[in-house]
Amino acid sequence: MSQSQATKQFEATLHERLKQSDLFKVYQDAFRTATGLPLRLVGANPEDWCLDDQSVNRSPFCEVLNLCKSACHACVDTNRRLIEEASVKGPSSCHCFAGLTASAVPVKLGAAVVGYLKTGQVFSRTPTEEDFDRLLGSLGRKTLDEKTQGVLRSTYFQTRSVEPERYASMITLLHSFAEQLSHHAESLAIIEEGSEPAAIAKARRYIHSHLDESLPLGAVAHEAGLSESHFCRLFKEATGLTLTDYVNRCRVEAAKRELLKPEKRVSEIAFEVGYQSLSQFNRSFARIVGTSPTLWRKEKFAEA
Repeated sequence: MSQSQATKQFEATLHERLKQSDLFKVYQDAFRTATGLPLRLVGANPEDWCLDDQSVNRSPFCEVLNLCKSACHACVDTNRRLIEEASVKGPSSCHCFAGLTASAVPVKLGAAVVGYLKTGQVFSRTPTEEDFDRLLGSLGRKTLDEKTQGVLRSTYFQTRSVEPERYASMITLLHSFAEQLSHHAESLAIIEEGSEPAAIAKARRYIHSHLDESLPLGAVAHEAGLSESHFCRLFKEATGLTLTDYVNRCRVEAAKRELLKPEKRVSEIAFEVGYQSLSQFNRSFARIVGTSPTLWRKEKFAEA
């Protein structure tokens, strides 16, 4: 498996773990109850953004639309554009050909997007008969039988409308929650998932208690009681990461805690968490977090 494939697999696994986490499930229920809007944590495949297996996340109108192939393709295209915009600009909203608003807020692990909080399926104003007539024209009125048109009309006018200002406030809430999920993703990336071989659990404990020291493969494998090759295979299966990447992530997490202490110099922190040089620390931090330690610290102090 190539490095890029391994990274994608790791991010997909992390996305699934976030989706199953208590933090997400509690917020998902709270957001639905407070706003009346659906909420999903989706991956980067636009085809998975259209319909959901949970009824509370499904719009009856969109379900009827899904029976029309041209509408389904248009929905996928809309979601693809939404993904592209959100991945670059952050929280983004768009309108589909039927006039519904959809929004996506990225959840990140460092600079990488591991999922999107998605909501919407609402109108920004109350639709009119003229709006519905234009929709039928875009779908191809003659391709829809009378019964389908009737169901489509009924669900169309039952779809909720939310004023733009109120909707924008809902997206602000999602943005705040996405930042919490991003922090949770950082923790999940270095915390064991369920049960794992005792040797790997022992290796993790050894790593966390010796972050300020050199952690060569041979020493960690010896502590786990495994050969280097066997350890590498088991460790990758258990964590989704190589030993080097795992150690770097642990060190960066430790560095973040120290960076919140204004009296400490960045160079001092770098050596405290086990890096042999400041440049090595800066490179690892930027790769994992997406910004330099100095800028990250400034942003956190500004937020405070």
